[in-house]
Amino acid sequence: MAVNRVPVLKRCRSLGMEPMYLGIDKKSNRTLIRSNRKMSEYALQLREKQKAKFIYGVLEKPFRNYYERADRMKGMTGENLMILLERRLDNVIFRMALARTRREARQIVDHKQVTVNGKCVNIPSYLVKTGDVIEIREKCKSSQRYKEIIEVAGGRLVPAWIEVDQENLKGEIKSLPTREEIDVPVDEMLIVELYSK
Repeated sequence: MAVNRVPVLKRCRSLGMEPMYLGIDKKSNRTLIRSNRKMSEYALQLREKQKAKFIYGVLEKPFRNYYERADRMKGMTGENLMILLERRLDNVIFRMALARTRREARQIVDHKQVTVNGKCVNIPSYLVKTGDVIEIREKCKSSQRYKEIIEVAGGRLVPAWIEVDQENLKGEIKSLPTREEIDVPVDEMLIVELYSK
């Protein structure tokens, strides 16, 4: 399995975004020195795509597949793409505040600690649907890890499309997210322009 091992703060700096979107409280003290050259249109489009890939932890080929699927769906391609990325199981675990970062959420899913509608799911890219009940497995609930996660991430704002019961480490998908409910600093129209060339 391919893994992006670039230091997170360094990558955030180069993409010009805050680490808090990844669930990281740290701030980098260094500033990126940019030249006064104007960025080309292609460079802007590429940077938006890299931002989306980095935030959701998706590599190039699956990201391309998400774009093609979003293109086939009804409605705006850019909005569909963001909604598909937001529906990933690892992202939903992060949004439910059952993980400090999306990387940790991915690891929790990989280690078979999550059930969807009572069935164990260990695929981080699994797309949740309306009405799905997502829960941490019974045998994992009492572990120290989740007590620490709730302490750190418990105060995080949970989106309106997810209903969470943090005491029992479970949640339900009330509806699919809309673009307005996704607080990710990505201009998806630039990604669409990049892929439609």
